[in-house]
Amino acid sequence: MIPRALVLGGTRSGKSAYAEGMLDPAGPALYVATARGVDPDADPEWADRVAVHRARRPSSWRTVEDADLPAVLAVRRDEPVLVDDLATWVTGLLDDAGWARDAPSVAAGRDALTAAVGGYEGHLVLVSAEVGLGVVPSTSAGRRFRDELGALNQSLAAVCDEVWLLVAGLPLRLR
Repeated sequence: MIPRALVLGGTRSGKSAYAEGMLDPAGPALYVATARGVDPDADPEWADRVAVHRARRPSSWRTVEDADLPAVLAVRRDEPVLVDDLATWVTGLLDDAGWARDAPSVAAGRDALTAAVGGYEGHLVLVSAEVGLGVVPSTSAGRRFRDELGALNQSLAAVCDEVWLLVAGLPLRLR
């Protein structure tokens, strides 16, 4: 069992399903879903995506939604932990900071999560989007998101034991 793994990939790359497959579907696990609550009437497509993820989880797994990730990881658990996904977590950090450039709270959140992951002693699988392979976003907010998520991915890759990249459903082990 690998203690800490980071699974990266683009949209619809298969990263979440691959990460879920790194855990025993019959055993206990804690699934930490980072997407914040959404009004299904306001965004039915997003609500459908969340529903698909929920339905795919084994009944033996517990779920925590919209959690303080560093606090969750501050507690040593006997069960594996899967965090899906860090792109929505970064979006929440940026939302809380009003999308201000160089907001100290965003860097502090990244540093706190990296420290928590680096010190975590249990089995941990993190899922994150790899956004650095596409075109340069045309908006300031898009570029800010790409930059912040890229910085977080680099920080976490440095403290994880394994790093995987999913492309077209195929895993490529980076470390």
